[in-house]
Amino acid sequence: STMKPITVAMALEAGRIKPQTTIETGPGRYSIGGFTISDTHNYGTLTVEGVIQKSSNVGALKIAQKMTPHEMWDTYTALGYGQKPQLTFPGAVTGRLRPWKTWKPVEQATMAYGYGLSASLFQMAHSYTSFAHDGRVIPATMLKSAEPAVGVRVFSAENAHAVRKMLQMAAGPGGTGQLAQTIGYSVGGKSGTAHKQVGKGYASNKYRSWFTGMAPIEKPRVIVAVMIDEPSAGQYFGGTVAAPVFSEVVQQTLRMMNVPPDLAVKPLVVTKGVDESF
Repeated sequence: STMKPITVAMALEAGRIKPQTTIETGPGRYSIGGFTISDTHNYGTLTVEGVIQKSSNVGALKIAQKMTPHEMWDTYTALGYGQKPQLTFPGAVTGRLRPWKTWKPVEQATMAYGYGLSASLFQMAHSYTSFAHDGRVIPATMLKSAEPAVGVRVFSAENAHAVRKMLQMAAGPGGTGQLAQTIGYSVGGKSGTAHKQVGKGYASNKYRSWFTGMAPIEKPRVIVAVMIDEPSAGQYFGGTVAAPVFSEVVQQTLRMMNVPPDLAVKPLVVTKGVDESF
């Protein structure tokens, strides 16, 4: 589900949707190619912003269907998916992005929310620089430079800002990532939960839980990506187990960087996460 903001950004950039475009997600499931894709709830009609906030699989796949596989593949590639990272960093692997000509309709649909391609945690964090840096993907390096990085433009600044607003909604009241909220700092991000791949299929009772986001949301200084492999304490949704880790890391990191708090009050105290579709 951490891929859903990228799907939305693609469609915004292609001019197929706007943030307030409505998507019918009822009755909470959608059949394609002999497979049924479901949401945890029947959300009915959602805006594009709502698709991200509620993490609707049905909404994401319907947005993906507004584009061609070639358009999606080009954007994934520009963001670094399926590409060998230039940074020699542990876990920075190529991943897998199959040629677009081989995609079946169901594969294009599931890629909208992250199934059908493989990516490292590093690639996920790196692709989110496009939202943090006004549409540009910033080169990754271990060296500090006095010159600001320029990067490669993938999305317009307007569309990057729109997605950033959606990420803030997803981490706010009513979103699946409420537990990512951080005392003193505004945040935005997207939770994700995936069945773990075993062989050529997916295990029904093993999960990977994700949260990728940034802070402060108006002028991001850090991007943090968290992945919990096979959470074992009962809960497994990314918004429940990975988002709190994101919150702690962001708060301590921004304090160490002497970034002034941009929230005057404590965020909403949330005691229970919101179920998400995966």
